[in-house]
Amino acid sequence: MATPIEMPRLGNTVEECLLAKWRKQKGDRVAEGEVIADIETDKATFEIAAPTAGTLLDLFFDEGDLVPVLTHICVIGEPGEASEPFRPRTAAASTPAAPRERADAPAAPAPEPPGEMRLSPRARRFAQEHDFHPETAAGSGPAGRVLEADLKSLYSEMPRVSSLARRQMQEPGSGIGGMILARDLGQPAARMSSLRERIARRVRESLASTAQYTLHSSADATGLLRLRRKIKENRNLPDINVGDLVLFCTIQALVEMPELNAELVDGKLRRHSSVHLGFACDTPRGLMAPVIRNSEKLLIGELALRVKQLTAQAVNGSIAPDDLTGATFTVSNLGSLGIESFTPILNPPQVAILGVNAIQLRPIRREGAIEFVEHIGLSLTCDHQVIDGAPGARFLALVKRRIENIAGDLECTI
Repeated sequence: MATPIEMPRLGNTVEECLLAKWRKQKGDRVAEGEVIADIETDKATFEIAAPTAGTLLDLFFDEGDLVPVLTHICVIGEPGEASEPFRPRTAAASTPAAPRERADAPAAPAPEPPGEMRLSPRARRFAQEHDFHPETAAGSGPAGRVLEADLKSLYSEMPRVSSLARRQMQEPGSGIGGMILARDLGQPAARMSSLRERIARRVRESLASTAQYTLHSSADATGLLRLRRKIKENRNLPDINVGDLVLFCTIQALVEMPELNAELVDGKLRRHSSVHLGFACDTPRGLMAPVIRNSEKLLIGELALRVKQLTAQAVNGSIAPDDLTGATFTVSNLGSLGIESFTPILNPPQVAILGVNAIQLRPIRREGAIEFVEHIGLSLTCDHQVIDGAPGARFLALVKRRIENIAGDLECTI
């Protein structure tokens, strides 16, 4: 009996997923549990495995399609079984002669000007997104229309050069007689992944939609480091690192000063009583920000364990989309990379983000003498539309005070 495979619902906030790659093609045999496709949400990449063994009777969507969740994407069965009853309305039937076009594309697109190629709507979008405008292309669609698959095939065969190199190609090269040498062209331009493109878009939107400013300070890390050493020496204690301790201090500061635990949505400020803390996480696919919900209710050991669990899931690509949304405040820690100071970028609609820097020795005057004391750097970025400089400075001072007093606050509870 034929078995349809659905685009899974990967979280309450996910309505559609990108079909990134087919691992198997129509007619291939698949084993139960074998990966047949890669899909992407706004935040992460996931795999779809075959729920049963059989033959892949048909694929209903192309790579690069955005597919609504719970929509059939393919059918597994035995040769001769019908797949058409399972075909969703949003997917057009495929034919050997013409790659599939989405059924929701306009039935009668506006005609191209005389002398230009006849492009399908999706092909035209592909050309615009990739700045790819060949003078000629063989079309496999009706009446020779150029489909997206035709441009993709041609695009994949073309050498990749940057826009700068493209301009340089129109100018004399540095070789004899104006010959263009390798150094004139530079390195081929790499194509960004869809996740990288989404990160880039969000960063641009953040800077365009907010009035960001950053305050820099530092906190005496003597007690912080002493507590960390005590934790390491006691094997009965959970693995709690400096980053976990700073997160704990930040959460406590947000509880005491909730003005920064807020979101600006459609011109309205929403302050939250619960601290849903996001933390920046470097993964092989790019920057992610897992969210620790109701973090103010966690003990320091529970917080450290949750951070490690979410980090591992983000790195290996198994994190649930719901664990990547809903943060009310974010912390980005680059201290382990030796960064002394940086400017964290807001993640709207959040109104603030804290950057944590490296621990360094700094000269301090005490009783007329100069001492070198280890300090941890802190960088707070706020949206000036909501948080003025003075409240931002008070919050940063509060975080600093929490860090400097953490040994006394936690030693009796660890």
